[in-house]
Amino acid sequence: MTFQTEYNFVLPKGYVDQNGTVHREGTMRLANAGDEILPLRDPKVQQNPGYLTIILLTRVITRLGTLPMITTKTIESLFTIDLAYLQDFYERINTMEMPRYKCVCPHCGEEVDVPVNFMEAVE
Repeated sequence: MTFQTEYNFVLPKGYVDQNGTVHREGTMRLANAGDEILPLRDPKVQQNPGYLTIILLTRVITRLGTLPMITTKTIESLFTIDLAYLQDFYERINTMEMPRYKCVCPHCGEEVDVPVNFMEAVE
């Protein structure tokens, strides 16, 4: 079993570069602790906490169309609907999913996936 760390996306409108080329298809990787913590030191984030989203997306988007690199200017230039889409996409891929374990039913012998919720208190 492989652990997926990158996810493809397609922007609703797309980023339009200086040549008029529209870039819609991209890849976003899972965020790590540094992605969420290090931008908090940035003066732009300290002046405007809303800028955290811009820096965070710049760090986790690994590909957007044929652009050679993703910068804060790239993310700042996105249409509002594309920014909202990427924020939602980030949340979906980085939200903790309950782990599932393969078990064998003791009654019928069938293999089943059983979710385990570590958030519930164990008594």
